[in-house]
Amino acid sequence: MLQKHLEKMTHWFHRNPLKATAPVSFNYYGVITGPAASKICSDLRSSRARLLELFTDLSCNPEMMKSAADSYFSLLQGFINSLDESTQESKLRYIQNFKWTDTLQGQVPSAQQDAVFELISMGFNVALWYTKYASRLAGKENITEDEAKEVHRSLKIAAGIFKHLKESHIAKLITPAEKGRDLEARLLEAYIIQCQAEAQEVTIARAIELKHAPGLIAALAYETANFYQKADHTLSSLEPAYSAKWRKYLHLKMCFYTAYAYCYHGQTLLASDKCGEAIRSLQEAEKFYAKAEALCKEYGETKGPGPTVKPSGHLFFRKLGTLVKNTLEKCQRENGFIYFQKVPTEAPQLELKANYGLVEPVPFEFPPLSSHWTPEAMAAFDLTQRPKDDRGKPKPEEVVKPVKEPDIKPQKDTGCSVS
Repeated sequence: MLQKHLEKMTHWFHRNPLKATAPVSFNYYGVITGPAASKICSDLRSSRARLLELFTDLSCNPEMMKSAADSYFSLLQGFINSLDESTQESKLRYIQNFKWTDTLQGQVPSAQQDAVFELISMGFNVALWYTKYASRLAGKENITEDEAKEVHRSLKIAAGIFKHLKESHIAKLITPAEKGRDLEARLLEAYIIQCQAEAQEVTIARAIELKHAPGLIAALAYETANFYQKADHTLSSLEPAYSAKWRKYLHLKMCFYTAYAYCYHGQTLLASDKCGEAIRSLQEAEKFYAKAEALCKEYGETKGPGPTVKPSGHLFFRKLGTLVKNTLEKCQRENGFIYFQKVPTEAPQLELKANYGLVEPVPFEFPPLSSHWTPEAMAAFDLTQRPKDDRGKPKPEEVVKPVKEPDIKPQKDTGCSVS
């Protein structure tokens, strides 16, 4: 069963903190001139509060999250798009100021008087929730095959949301995101790639469990290592003060899966009677595994956002070291008895392409406009009645409290693993 390879992964995936936001009352005194508009604002207030609650509710599942998110986003659409679905924006787009913190930048919030900013920021948090849900589920005792598939799907859904925000909504912001803020294209790209890479880890576990050919496993591991390298490179121009910890995680995963690729590639070479090349491939696996071990220590000592995970404490991390050592010894023995081949000085080039198992994000779209948005309801918002000094008057500063996320205690490691 897949659970043998996907157990006790609670502290295997690095997670940045959820975004925090200031409360929004949706009270527009004077502007609301009828019960339909009043009802929409009341529903916006309650559906937003409900969604924010679910982000930290351990009993929340993907169905509950989708329902709550759709409920809020379908109402929020009336603040963004005109009712006739033309390219014209809603007259209410700039009526409300929204404040959100960023995952890497601590508790200093960004604020924009723009409903598109709210749509993207809340959508971002929904995607983060799916990654955290996947991480929690992967850390369960005795994870079932269906749960492992849900981990895989949740990561692909998160990748799809991040991708949709980046490709379809970021460009609509009036004020572009500053460097290192969540809504900057580079950060979104890093999140997309990380989700794909982590989902592919589940695919690799499945391939090992089903005893697929070492060539396929090596190719999947190589593609996964490339994903992690690309995500790390995407963050390379950000300030180390807030990106170093995340980048250490991406780098150590890159080294870990490169070691995997060389290990299984060595098995393929041995099966083709290329024992000298197999030995060299296994030596390279040993080198990258040692790098991954060193990076685990560095990651643990690096300050930055998000709780510190402990990959080197996982049995399947240690099992790779044992697998590399045993396979290398086997190759060396067979070379001494049977093949007598020279070991190349250069490591073999990993030009591996996986024809199966590559992860694509699940396509995502925001829900359509809520049926509560009738022409009558929109007409009941009278912006001419907005207080004249509404924009100029300094407002009391709303406090953006950090999100108190539930602490997930690692369960006893029984020796099962994602390989």
